[in-house]
Amino acid sequence: MSTVRAAREEDAAALVALSRPFVRSGALRERPPSLYAAHAADFLVMDVPGSPLEGCVGLRVHPADPAEGRKATGVLYNFCVAGHRQGRGVGAGLLRAVLAAAHAKSLSALFTATTGGGDLFLRYGFAPADARLAPPSWARSLDPRRNARILARSL
Repeated sequence: MSTVRAAREEDAAALVALSRPFVRSGALRERPPSLYAAHAADFLVMDVPGSPLEGCVGLRVHPADPAEGRKATGVLYNFCVAGHRQGRGVGAGLLRAVLAAAHAKSLSALFTATTGGGDLFLRYGFAPADARLAPPSWARSLDPRRNARILARSL
């Protein structure tokens, strides 16, 4: 039975392996195993005991900046589902779990960037958004050569 759980530092190699096909296709940026280990607390994973991870999503919290008039927001990143599990509800389960986590953290909005169609995000209330509304440090980190669309959802 699949369960969503918080990632642990020792999941770093599994996160790299899960992400590798998406990095090769250009859908995800390459991240070193050390980054996954250092930021394991950002990730939720879909886990089946005794099997490789089925999916993952990172949630990076960007604190409020009252001087800029910004509330606390989140950025979803490195969202991927193993090829053999796509279309079986794994992505939807992860997205529901990360939305619940964002609500629990009292975030005002979530942002993500996608090089794909973003259909799952759109079904869950995300819509195209202007980069100026996103956390500035994250928006500046986006590579314009990737032609990613920014999507956002108010919470």
